[in-house]
Amino acid sequence: YVVDLGKGYPLLTTKKINFKSMLHEVLWYLSGEDHIRNLRQYTKIWDAWADEEGNLDTAYGRYWRRFPSAQKNPQTGNYEVVEIDQIGRVIEMLKTDPASRRMVVTAWEPGNAFDSKLPPCHYTFAFNVHGSKLNCHLTQRSGDIAIGIPFNLAAYALLTQILAQEAGFEPGFFSHTIVDAHIYVNHIEGLKIQLKRTPRPLPRLEIARKPINELMFEDFTLMGYEHLEPIKFAVAV
Repeated sequence: YVVDLGKGYPLLTTKKINFKSMLHEVLWYLSGEDHIRNLRQYTKIWDAWADEEGNLDTAYGRYWRRFPSAQKNPQTGNYEVVEIDQIGRVIEMLKTDPASRRMVVTAWEPGNAFDSKLPPCHYTFAFNVHGSKLNCHLTQRSGDIAIGIPFNLAAYALLTQILAQEAGFEPGFFSHTIVDAHIYVNHIEGLKIQLKRTPRPLPRLEIARKPINELMFEDFTLMGYEHLEPIKFAVAV
């Protein structure tokens, strides 16, 4: 599906979405941390997949900001592992070469993903500039319609707005491809209720004009969020 971010911030209105929890999660991604020890005070969503010390095998931000890349040392001829800040490189390209078709970020590292308790679901996304607008396309291998997809939409719309503001663009379109979109059996009745509801006008999101690495929770203001009653959906583990 495709969402025009110029029409408002696409936070679901047919049920209440926990915006604060989602925002803390995105800021955790951008921190590059590979543990949830700091995130746990705001949301428990990753507890089921972390170890007793809070370490997470497949932490999105760890790969966004510190992706392990094997590169050949020209002096020794040996390959060495270096960490790549993919988000940082995208921002650099947006500022210096906005016509680039190489603004791609991936969270899928095969050696990790095949052995992880929960390999990345939303595993790669790409940006492109059209005129004055920044577009984002997310590819997701697996996503549950009731809980995950609304969070993913809100999170990547937020990320697109952050990067657009950082590089001097306006948010454009967010496109989302889901390879396996599914509904769990215990979510069916709640979704039937949700489908009968009439969406409300979309809210707006304002972000303080600060460098991306300095952004904090207090720098985000959600305005005009009118939503209908929450619907309880159990998280599948």
